[in-house]
Amino acid sequence: MYYVPVRTLPQSVLDYIRREELLHAGDRVGVAVSGGADSVALLQIMLELRPELGIVLSAVHFNHQLRGEESDADQQFVTQLAHRHQLELLAGTGDVAAHARSHHLSTEAAARQLRYRYFRQLFAENKLNRIATGHTLDDQAETVLLRVVRGAGTRGLAGIYPRLSFDASDFSVIRPLLKTRRKLLESYLQEIGQDWREDSSNRDLRHARNRVRHGIVPRLERTLNPAVRETLGETADIARSEEEYWQEEVSRALPEVWQAERRTLKPDALAALPLALRRRVVRAAAESLGLNLEFRHVAEILDLDQPGPRSAMLPGGWLLSASTDGLKFDLPSPPRSDYAYVLTVPGAIHVPEAGACFQATLVPASASSGYNPDHMLDPALLQPELTVRNWRAGDRYWPAHTKSPKKIKELLQERKLSGAERQLWPVAVSGQEIVWLRGFPTPARLRPNHGARQALLIRELPGLEDVRHE
Repeated sequence: MYYVPVRTLPQSVLDYIRREELLHAGDRVGVAVSGGADSVALLQIMLELRPELGIVLSAVHFNHQLRGEESDADQQFVTQLAHRHQLELLAGTGDVAAHARSHHLSTEAAARQLRYRYFRQLFAENKLNRIATGHTLDDQAETVLLRVVRGAGTRGLAGIYPRLSFDASDFSVIRPLLKTRRKLLESYLQEIGQDWREDSSNRDLRHARNRVRHGIVPRLERTLNPAVRETLGETADIARSEEEYWQEEVSRALPEVWQAERRTLKPDALAALPLALRRRVVRAAAESLGLNLEFRHVAEILDLDQPGPRSAMLPGGWLLSASTDGLKFDLPSPPRSDYAYVLTVPGAIHVPEAGACFQATLVPASASSGYNPDHMLDPALLQPELTVRNWRAGDRYWPAHTKSPKKIKELLQERKLSGAERQLWPVAVSGQEIVWLRGFPTPARLRPNHGARQALLIRELPGLEDVRHE
């Protein structure tokens, strides 16, 4: 299957399409053509197979706007290719670089997101129901190797699937060349006299896939296994079959273990399952909540019936807690609304997030003044402007009458404040140091000394909505 003569290449692709049931007569197929050898060869092969398959063919091109004039030249090349074969060209465009920046994605992830968004648009407009992409056996091998290195499980080792379906619709993306080597496609194009475009970014070794493609895989071929690409492709086939089997097993076991309405796993029912199934059921339960777990998260959850911590922190702020009712997934806390306001000395500031106003007042420092010394600060040790903000992770404070600084998180937990109230609890900062924490004594080292004439008080004045910061 892997080493076939160039003249029989279209027939081997046809056999693969039929074996995987990728296409049926009457399908409206758009071939995704970037201009590179893989996609151009796919278009040529599909043109040869069109009468045999009974399909309606068009060309699809998406301009990622990543390489300026080079990207525009690729689109012009594909336009001319479609015109030469009297094919309809469906062309889209998107600013991948801007999308990557605004959504904090890698360039590769952003390009795929925009490209597949365009594919879905073509389906929604009823222009086609299949899109064929030029993923090859080389792409499959590189994908599997990258996922092995990154710690993927069996699902990751399944690599690129021959078909990617979307929801319950009839629309799918297919990969007819997934058993075909890239070098065979280039030989095929040379034999039929068809040129192609070279993407300069495919040689950029800053991208992990290019380092695998041009360095690691060739080295493995030379030193360990001349058929390493085929071996990795076969690994993907095996993993994919096992994933299909496990999906059926998980579907049967999940209702016995997972109480979806309560977001709770039953520990006894879970413990009765084999370890491999147990791990998959936990992952499936989390995925039903939109939560993707890594292996370490699954391991922490399964260890909750052992002595030690009775909860596990999960991605996205989720918390899983063990109790007599089971293992419950708790919703993440609402996102923090961090705030910061400048408080002049003396002066006042309205802080709507804290529902109060805060006033910095200079008062006599003597003990006979009637003010509580636990609330006093020495203005000579402070900046002329303070910052009133909510506390942040890692903040520490040293209240008077305590032995050492403590995390503010721990101080507030001791007060048993609610989560939302605790997140917005105010502090006052001078420079980089927290000098005041609502409801706690001021630090002993910042108190006025015996000879001081003035002291600073930070007082809370609830309900003064007319006070505004300057």
